Amino acid sequence: MLQSILRNLALLREMPPVDVVVVSHDHYDHLDYPTIRALAKTRVPFVASLGVGAHLEYWGVQAERITELDWWESYTVPNTGVVLTAAPSQHFSGRGLKSRNSTLWSSLAIRSPRHSVFFSGDTGLTTEYRSIREQLGPFDVVMLEIGAFYPAWGDIHLGPDNALKAHAMLGGVFMPVHWGTFALAMHAWDQPAERLLELAPHTGAQLLMPLLGQPVEPAHAEIVKPWWREVENAVVKPAPETEGEITLPTSVPWPLD
Repeated sequence: MLQSILRNLALLREMPPVDVVVVSHDHYDHLDYPTIRALAKTRVPFVASLGVGAHLEYWGVQAERITELDWWESYTVPNTGVVLTAAPSQHFSGRGLKSRNSTLWSSLAIRSPRHSVFFSGDTGLTTEYRSIREQLGPFDVVMLEIGAFYPAWGDIHLGPDNALKAHAMLGGVFMPVHWGTFALAMHAWDQPAERLLELAPHTGAQLLMPLLGQPVEPAHAEIVKPWWREVENAVVKPAPETEGEITLPTSVPWPLD
């Protein structure tokens, strides 16, 4: 987790000025304190799900820079013509045991005069995607989370299989997100990508899976090159006192994201 936070801050320093910061919900991997503290020193506006603004204001973001959205409410980014609309998702929220579901979680539709993008946030499979497409679509690109995942989490995370079902309801070029960053499940870091690559040809979904940081044009998406296979995996050796086979747990606890 610390390594990911440091990487986020390094990337933030390299980024050009942004027009708006969007926060889908308040889990730690979507609402990172050091990153928000750094962004609080700028003048960028924040758009967050209902109730999340309290975190932002407490961490130093001026109240006038924060807009909270309930589902189906919209915000227009000043001087851009870009409209953000919060939409339903099937997840939960909370940053501690006593704050479960005290704030809202959302997906988001982002529409400019020429293009439209859908971002799932964290979610399980829901038929609300049909309503989202009818009211906010069509979409040029849909960004759906595919990992971490586990069968017992089917109601709050998609995973590759259900992400393809969601994509069938939404349409557009499919850009998978929310994988290969935090180790939140028992599967290999690249398993969601491999599973999606295996299933997509049978559904007709057009995938967009660029190398991290690579600029792409979704309308001219090429055949996916599995760049993640070239990434060197660190080999973790057992401690010297560990002998024999390491037994993995048979179940995975309820996720914190």
